[in-house]
Amino acid sequence: MEPGFVPIAILTFAFLAYYFAHKRRKRSLLPPGPKGYPIVGNALDVPTEAPWKKYHQWCDELGSDIIYLNIAGVDTIVVDSLETATELLDKRSSIYSSRRPSPMINELMGWEWDIVFVPYGDLWRAQRKMLHQTFHTTASHKFHPHMQKNAHYLLRQFLKRPGDVIPNLRHMAGKTIMDIAYGLEVQDENDPYTKLAEEANRTVLEACVPGAFLVDSIPILKYVPEWVPGASFKKKARDWKELATTMVEKPYKAALNRIESGNFIPSFMAYRFFDIQEKKEDYSQHEYVIKSVAAAMYSAGSDTNVAVISTCIIGLLQRPDILKRAQEAIDSVVPFGELPNFDDQEKLPIVTAICMESLRWKNPLPVAMPHVLIQDDIYKGYVLPKGSVVVANSWAMLHDATVYPDPFSFKPERFLKNGKIDEDVRDPAKMVFGYGRRRCPAHHFAVAAVWIAVASLIASFDITRAVDDNGNIVDEDPPYEESLICIAKPFKCKMVPRSEKHERVIRATADREYRYEW
Repeated sequence: MEPGFVPIAILTFAFLAYYFAHKRRKRSLLPPGPKGYPIVGNALDVPTEAPWKKYHQWCDELGSDIIYLNIAGVDTIVVDSLETATELLDKRSSIYSSRRPSPMINELMGWEWDIVFVPYGDLWRAQRKMLHQTFHTTASHKFHPHMQKNAHYLLRQFLKRPGDVIPNLRHMAGKTIMDIAYGLEVQDENDPYTKLAEEANRTVLEACVPGAFLVDSIPILKYVPEWVPGASFKKKARDWKELATTMVEKPYKAALNRIESGNFIPSFMAYRFFDIQEKKEDYSQHEYVIKSVAAAMYSAGSDTNVAVISTCIIGLLQRPDILKRAQEAIDSVVPFGELPNFDDQEKLPIVTAICMESLRWKNPLPVAMPHVLIQDDIYKGYVLPKGSVVVANSWAMLHDATVYPDPFSFKPERFLKNGKIDEDVRDPAKMVFGYGRRRCPAHHFAVAAVWIAVASLIASFDITRAVDDNGNIVDEDPPYEESLICIAKPFKCKMVPRSEKHERVIRATADREYRYEW
């Protein structure tokens, strides 16, 4: 035996004993969680599809609304109830509002500008302030003409292609965002701006899937040269970064040229441009924030808009009685054959209830974008370590049978009482649009855009299941994509105008003048 071996062995043994004792002691102070494996922890236990269901299962098995996971060395806290989400993410938002930068998305793909991924700090505060100024409850009303115009466009699309639900909704959503963010008119399905944004958005959704790229778990891999075997992600990231940069720059420059020429329609960019001029401030000091917020609006809003409205249609296919009831309500408020507008909203609580249930039933973001804890915290006697990723399981909260009886059924009537919205039933918007300081600052705008589209569809069309040549129902229960965003896969249904007058009114909207607020 070589000299010095015994002392080294003793010291090594003592170190390992202390290390594992410390790990056990630390583990005993953490919230309960599944055991996991060496090194990778629970990474192999979390499914890539519908992880929120597994999270909720673990919470049930462990009897806790807060659990701990070790995802390949990353401390992860799953929050399964609104009570805990409110306490941590709302009341303690000053320490729970950051993001964990993704080497793939933020650095390699160049999405460091997107408010969804920006860490808590000066840039994020500037972006959020600008969004709030433009889209708070009162300010968002000035975009009602834009929303109504694009809802009417959707109706005309369903006259042309009555069965193509997802393509019609996707084009309408892209048209709405381009209109409101930039003031750019999208003419048809082949519009270069929406095509560009859709493609860029697809890449970031792919990169957001947990475990999609090893570099997010082992950040040092970002330094590996592109030619090294196994580093194909570097080339993919380079191509995707070019796409993202073009998406940010191209519509921005086109919109700015129109604003400077005086030939523009009111938009987020126009409002901010002239607000800065009025304050006699240097536009260049605000340009990056304006540019990044405008691009982020498409990234954050397009798919969620499609997800909610398509879910509404699927729900109405399951509940033709609710569709009929809503049509009768609209006919009692709006002259038969005419189209509803925002002035009718308070008189049509059933349409509001349908939208609320669509948000709840198949909520578009089952798991909120993860928050990051910036300092150690203690909750219910548990130690929550600094740097922990905190995941709010919105799906579990929105399907809590103690709050929403029969939660997996589409029941808009759960939100109604005596012909009004029942204020005692928890509003799904509290969980759908995020938590604390990371709550979507444009959620009033998002809800309004969904409401006018859904009200217009219900008023104008009889919506029934599609059938094949043999009379068999097609797509009786359309499946959903269950990844970052929960959205129905393309499906068919039958959209028939309720009368000849409805059809004439829909077609006439093509020549209608919309008066924008300025």
